[in-house]
Amino acid sequence: MNMLEAEKLVFSAAGRNIIEDLSLQVPAGDVLAIIGPNGAGKSTLLKMLTGQLTPSSGAVRLQGEAVHSLAPSAMAKVLAYVPQGPQAPPDILVRELVSYGRHPHRAWYMGSRAEDEEAVERALERTGLVDLAKRPVGLLSGGERQRAWLALALAQQPQVLLLDEPTTFLDVCHQFELLDLLRRLNEEDNLTVVLVLHEINHALRYAKRVAVVKDGRLAALGYPWDVVTPELLRQVFRVQGEVVADSDGRAALLMQGLDKENKQESR
Repeated sequence: MNMLEAEKLVFSAAGRNIIEDLSLQVPAGDVLAIIGPNGAGKSTLLKMLTGQLTPSSGAVRLQGEAVHSLAPSAMAKVLAYVPQGPQAPPDILVRELVSYGRHPHRAWYMGSRAEDEEAVERALERTGLVDLAKRPVGLLSGGERQRAWLALALAQQPQVLLLDEPTTFLDVCHQFELLDLLRRLNEEDNLTVVLVLHEINHALRYAKRVAVVKDGRLAALGYPWDVVTPELLRQVFRVQGEVVADSDGRAALLMQGLDKENKQESR
């Protein structure tokens, strides 16, 4: 079953198509990394998949239902979204921030229930934030803050999680910690994950499939080994490189610099 599906999406702004005739399917249990050059339309695509942006034409479906036909609360019970660089009042406590993830599951006049407390506690445990639950968000490190936002999303108890460049502004150690956590959530909870990534090596190491976006179009979609080839690196990213197996047998990119043609053009 496809958890999420985009069909012939077009999104226009300022007189040009940012996304053009783009289709893809995300089956349940997938980990799909969306990669591409800056300005390729990756974040725009992600926002259309979440229903935040309405396509000029085409359709997005969540579990077979058009996203714009779903009530926000109904959609939030299935899909959670972590944007790039989310902000919260610095004095809000971590537990309170995470508890906001329960809003789709209760009416405005209802107080917190036992099942809500259990979901918040589980989200804190899954993200390693139990000991930081009473700490103000403003006192967290960058990695801790990103985990707090992830915990909020997990408190929604979604079936699919979308993240926009979740490793941005994190040091290398915290990048791997976050991506390892997302892998565990996928493997242990069968959480479907779609994330925009800037670092190609992260996509190779952690994604089950990779979607490459260039100039608003889907340039390639498939298994990391099959998609990230020297030819694609030259055509899409204008660099030279090759994919090899790392010590764990996973794909890893060895960068060799700018493509020779690009070097000649820059002179």
